[in-house]
Amino acid sequence: MPELPEVETVKRTLNELILNKTIDHVTVQLPRIIQKPDDVVKFSALLENRTFQKVERRGKFLRFILDDLVLLSHLRMEGRYGVFQNDEPVEKHTHVIFHFTDGTDLRYKDVRQFGTMHLFEPGEEFLQPPLHKLGLEPLESTFTYEAFVERLKKRKTKIKPLLLNQEIVVGLGNIYVDEALFLAKIHPEQTVVQLKDSELKKLYDAIIITLQNAVDAGGSSIKSYVNGQGEMGMFQHQLKIYGRKSEPCYDCGTIIERTVVGGRGTHFCPNCQLAK
Repeated sequence: MPELPEVETVKRTLNELILNKTIDHVTVQLPRIIQKPDDVVKFSALLENRTFQKVERRGKFLRFILDDLVLLSHLRMEGRYGVFQNDEPVEKHTHVIFHFTDGTDLRYKDVRQFGTMHLFEPGEEFLQPPLHKLGLEPLESTFTYEAFVERLKKRKTKIKPLLLNQEIVVGLGNIYVDEALFLAKIHPEQTVVQLKDSELKKLYDAIIITLQNAVDAGGSSIKSYVNGQGEMGMFQHQLKIYGRKSEPCYDCGTIIERTVVGGRGTHFCPNCQLAK
């Protein structure tokens, strides 16, 4: 958390808040967040007098497009951005501040301190870590059924860990994998070779439907997630399976169970999602 819908929502709100703002200087309070370059003084100097042109997304990464530079940012567990007047008090756990020439700040807050930032020349970010091995974008036209099956074929792993693998499909995390598998009526411990073509097609459709619905709802505020304007997502009110252990299934009334698959807590309906 945040997963694709949350990062997509942050991207959209930041595009409303920071475009055409020029950086006067940058304050870095927690140097380890800055991964590239590994010198925070250089990082700050490179960003001075740069203007934000656009914010894009690749998987769970935000891509801040500036003039002649790209800033990659991964929110990890609890990273968040907000825009403030520069004379407003700085909240605890605010680790990076982009001070703009118009008297406002873009502030990055991260209680867990797991977030990362990288600077690249335009285009180079796709050729190097952390983006160079990322898989298919599930809400783009390139995410065809054929491309999806091609990534999965010959894999013997259980389906849930495969869907969490960012080299196959990007942006899916624990919440949305559970939701998509439930919608497709597929048990999370089934392997790809056990799935019929019709089941794979249902899963492909379920991934798109689940993620698009979540994006439309502004993501899910399960823990601390808010968008760039401090607003909560609403998709948590639409969750059919995730977090509903011991509650009745909405489709059949069977009690939802929780297990661990691939090291991740996993919710499923033992009647709707039959194990083979």
